[in-house]
Amino acid sequence: MLAKSARSAFGALARVYPYMLAMTAVVIASNYLVQFPVMYTLGPFILEDLLTWGAFTYPVAFLVTDLSNRHFGPAKARLVVTAGFVLAVGISIYVATPRIAIASGTAFLVAQLMDVSIFDRLRHSHWWHAPLASSVLGSILDTVLFFSLAFAASFAVLGANDVFAIELAPLLGFFAMEVPRWMSWALGDLGVKLLVSLIMLAPYRVLLSVFRLHRPAGQNG
Repeated sequence: MLAKSARSAFGALARVYPYMLAMTAVVIASNYLVQFPVMYTLGPFILEDLLTWGAFTYPVAFLVTDLSNRHFGPAKARLVVTAGFVLAVGISIYVATPRIAIASGTAFLVAQLMDVSIFDRLRHSHWWHAPLASSVLGSILDTVLFFSLAFAASFAVLGANDVFAIELAPLLGFFAMEVPRWMSWALGDLGVKLLVSLIMLAPYRVLLSVFRLHRPAGQNG
């Protein structure tokens, strides 16, 4: 009986292991890339005052969470989030600053667990309702938490301030009102995250169909 239970637990872990690895890779990449503004100018927009490269990779974390939730249920999705959190934050300390790692870990854990909860509530709605609502609300919460903790001068207790991030610059690199640059990064990153969340509905739909074809008999989705 004990051996059978161990095999069952190992089998369950083996099924979610690829999701854990994917989540870890996405968060580590995003924590590294968020340190680099997009150094381009697009018409009147100075993108270094508007975006970091992390905005383009982080929304994939919501795709991983939602797919694991749809495929295995909320308990396994929380396991994926927790494992991704522990591994990614630990490794991110070496590819980013400790303050970035703390901010990322806090924002990631809170936003992803909220994503799991919202997705589960909307699970039986139309196929796109759950991933879109959970990703949009999760992205908003994640952005507010991460950029405040990582760059706001009032959170310097977590680590040294990034001088470039707290310098005053035109809002969104365009408007006359000047704000700390990290606020424009937050708004710009959120805009990209929401756009990518919409784009991620396409691979979500495709992979959802694949999972339905391979779902074991009797498994709910």
